[in-house]
Amino acid sequence: MAEFGIEPEDVAASIAEDQLRQRAARYQNASGEKWDGQGEIPQWLVQAMSAGQSREHFAISAPVEKPAAKRREVNWADDPFAGSRLATATPERVGTL
Repeated sequence: MAEFGIEPEDVAASIAEDQLRQRAARYQNASGEKWDGQGEIPQWLVQAMSAGQSREHFAISAPVEKPAAKRREVNWADDPFAGSRLATATPERVGTL
């Protein structure tokens, strides 16, 4: 750092600026590239939009916490297929049995 004249304060300021930019990001792709919605549209977003994807598809929203889904109990005594390979209960099939 001394060879290039970089001070620790400069590094700290750069890190703080990067963190602010990360928080201000409004769009993100699957690779983690972000854009704050200001200035020129990045190439990854231009390509996605020209392929038919909407800009809102890449919008970053606050993480939504889903409540823990409680699995329904299965009463195997009432199941005519109990004990066979047909007696498999998956969450999407439990309500249809």
